Amino acid sequence: MKRFLFSTSLCLFAGAALADCPVVTVADPQGVAAGAYPQQYELSEFQEAASCELSFAENPDIAALNGRIRGNPELPPLADRLPSEPLVVAPYNAVGTYGGTFRALSNATEAGTSDFLSTRHVNLVRYSDDLSTIVPNVAKDWEWNDDFTQLTFFLRAGHKWSDGAPFTAEDVKFWYDNLSLDSKVIEKPKDYVLIGGEPMTVDVVDPQTVRFNLPAPKPGLLAHFATSFAQGFQPKHFLGQFHPDINADADKLAQDAGFENGLAVIKAYFGNSDWTDTPSPLLNSPEKVANLPADVIPTLESHIYVSDTTEGRHLVANPYFFMVDTQGNQLPYISEQDEVYINDAQVRLLKLVNGEVDYKTQSLQLSDVPLLLENQEKGDYNIDIRPKIAMHAFSFNVTSDDLEKRKVFGDLRFRTAMSIAINRDDLNEAAYFGQGEPRQYIGFSPAPDFVDEKWITHATEYDLDRAKSLLDEVGMMDKDGDGFRELPNGDKLVLNMQFATQGIAGQVVELVSQYWSEAGIQTTVKEITPDEYRSAQSSNALDVGMWEKGQPMGIVLGNNELWVAPFENYFAHRVGMLWGEYLESDGAKGVEPPDYVKQLNDDINAFQSTPVGSDESNELGARLVQNMTENLLFIGTALTPDPIYYRNALKNVVEFKTASYEYYRTFPYRAHQWFLSE
Repeated sequence: MKRFLFSTSLCLFAGAALADCPVVTVADPQGVAAGAYPQQYELSEFQEAASCELSFAENPDIAALNGRIRGNPELPPLADRLPSEPLVVAPYNAVGTYGGTFRALSNATEAGTSDFLSTRHVNLVRYSDDLSTIVPNVAKDWEWNDDFTQLTFFLRAGHKWSDGAPFTAEDVKFWYDNLSLDSKVIEKPKDYVLIGGEPMTVDVVDPQTVRFNLPAPKPGLLAHFATSFAQGFQPKHFLGQFHPDINADADKLAQDAGFENGLAVIKAYFGNSDWTDTPSPLLNSPEKVANLPADVIPTLESHIYVSDTTEGRHLVANPYFFMVDTQGNQLPYISEQDEVYINDAQVRLLKLVNGEVDYKTQSLQLSDVPLLLENQEKGDYNIDIRPKIAMHAFSFNVTSDDLEKRKVFGDLRFRTAMSIAINRDDLNEAAYFGQGEPRQYIGFSPAPDFVDEKWITHATEYDLDRAKSLLDEVGMMDKDGDGFRELPNGDKLVLNMQFATQGIAGQVVELVSQYWSEAGIQTTVKEITPDEYRSAQSSNALDVGMWEKGQPMGIVLGNNELWVAPFENYFAHRVGMLWGEYLESDGAKGVEPPDYVKQLNDDINAFQSTPVGSDESNELGARLVQNMTENLLFIGTALTPDPIYYRNALKNVVEFKTASYEYYRTFPYRAHQWFLSE
């Protein structure tokens, strides 16, 4: 690998140039003591531990890559692009080589993309790969006050956005005040930016110090930043010029570019949510993009978009990325990323079998493993079967617009019947190859100590006779003799089971459909795209919800959406949409939920503000689990492993502790230090 040493203006090879700094990797630390946080160091910390002075080197193609980022100026020297205190990361196995294109596969724009998004993701902090230690990332450090009502982040001096503009505490405050809390940008604030429904305040102490002031304790806020796709910063210098609260000429500037007003430009770049891959102006406003200062907003991530089409996206390395390896090489090693959209699950599998993708786990199911294993030698890839946090779960639309269905779906006897009609042992053998552990959905995964074990198996025993008896009690009889039960009023019932393979395996849906048919409930099964599924869910048009569901304690402490109707977000598994409307509108709209749903709402807010492990916390947690589980809003199946696919040419890939979305896919496993050997 070529190195460019700006202190001497000489081009030398890595080994000769930095003989004074040991090649520290996770596999071989060369006797260098670990830093304050695992597998990474601050610059001064590394130099002291390794007794050396680190010189910096860059990708030899970085100037050409920068030339493809419209709006970026010519590059200054690397020393002027890195922070004064870059984050030094120890590669897992080897110092990498620069170059190559990482090939990714997603379902569609905003569908099945989080797996790929995570490979370039950054946030203020992250979880290390032990999934228990929070470590610095964009922030150099943080500090809580004694009662967890004040969280201060310390940023890196000299850190820059991908266009070279300074990144400071103002960008954190701008994200919070002018985007997250501005109803003209995001209609309703997300749960994680509120504490018990109340906003925080954000103070800029100095350019490198930003402080969150919380109206009540919420120690899980830090864990939120460590796991969420939603980044706690946005470029004020770029988006702020179009925000009327910041720039009096924002609307004029936008109108000169052909937009209605400044907020329209912000939405073209940022969307109207916190999801990080909303279509850019290249898709949102392709006819106007040339009038804007750049194709996409500046980023702190390892790569930045240079094209965005309905077929996929292409990215190049961020020339201002803030990480280096233990030899001073600026990351990322991989020069480019290419994302292709394929909505057809079988076509995606074919691409994987043919070795046309470098890494994939999202949307892969255990049922795909036999085919992938059969072809892994020919395709020159590896399949790693890893445990999972979430499980496939089913739910019924308890606030269906069809009032007769609403009565039945809202009856706990019906939901109990549908749970015990599922033959989980058979399902485990047929769909999960005996690798699953049948269990009920309890809201936490894994189960904390305060969970009564009875809830883990609640209503999971297969009892078809009892299921039929409960359906009889509900008043659902086969009145026309066709073998299937009607609704109590005599109307025909056919459960429309629409599913997307991103969220659940088709074989699981087919088997559960069969079990329910044996109880006398007629069903139809249809595969649809994730976007179609989410649209139907949002419009309250689904009979049955089907998606993976489950979160560990650390995330529950920072995000309450699993416990507040409609019990998750647009991208996942929701039920009780009209209950959610009622709670959001303080009763002005929607349908009033039962008392246990209101109790869940109150308890999760109290739980997040109570010290973990205290008697009060354990009591609240136990009640959360009981109210969620005994009411069977979500019907669990089995906790199973899932496959992780990566080509053998992709290096520095470590064994994942879990194949899960919950810690944001690859984020703990540092994809910035992956490299391609060919």
